[in-house]
Amino acid sequence: MRVLVVEDQRFLAELVADGLRKQALAVDVVHDGQEALDRLDGGAYDVVVLDRDLPGLHGDEVCKEVVRRRLITRVLMLTASGDIRDRVSGLRMGADDYLPKPFHYDELVARVLNLGRRAVLPLPPVIERAGITLDVARRQAAREGRYLHLARKEFAVLETLMRADGAVVGVDDLIDAVWEDEVGYHSNIVRVTISKLRGKLGDPAAIETVSGAGYRIR
Repeated sequence: MRVLVVEDQRFLAELVADGLRKQALAVDVVHDGQEALDRLDGGAYDVVVLDRDLPGLHGDEVCKEVVRRRLITRVLMLTASGDIRDRVSGLRMGADDYLPKPFHYDELVARVLNLGRRAVLPLPPVIERAGITLDVARRQAAREGRYLHLARKEFAVLETLMRADGAVVGVDDLIDAVWEDEVGYHSNIVRVTISKLRGKLGDPAAIETVSGAGYRIR
């Protein structure tokens, strides 16, 4: 799942991003509305955590543009105002959810995960393939009953491959799905992560390399 955090308070933005990254989400951060629109235009995000009271281009305008462009991106709007009229107006303009500041981070994470599930095709809560069992909600993985101790990015790569249902997933697609924009397409981070993941999955090999195309789990 890819998330865009749009918050002009830089410290708060990084706190929110760090909390989401702990859930193995790929998170990018911007601090103004125009940059948010540029990112939304160029990349696929499942959820945007959008501060309503942005300087310059207001968060309301960003939200309206998401609706106008008919993006699949779900909008969680944040505001310092807890007034019910503000909540109603935010929802009426197209926000999918609304959270007043100050908020509890566990609640924000839960709301983002819920919106993310609505932005993609629904899947069963437990995915099974090649003897691997992936419990996405509990963030647990096992193979043939053996619990796998996976790092966040390893879990996210495995989840992306499992969701592909046997199809090949390209390196660029894995980077888009799992890592932030700071990771370039020429990075070897995917190869390194796949190597570590293969070691933890054990034999027989579950992840196949398709030369010139990417990776898949048959």
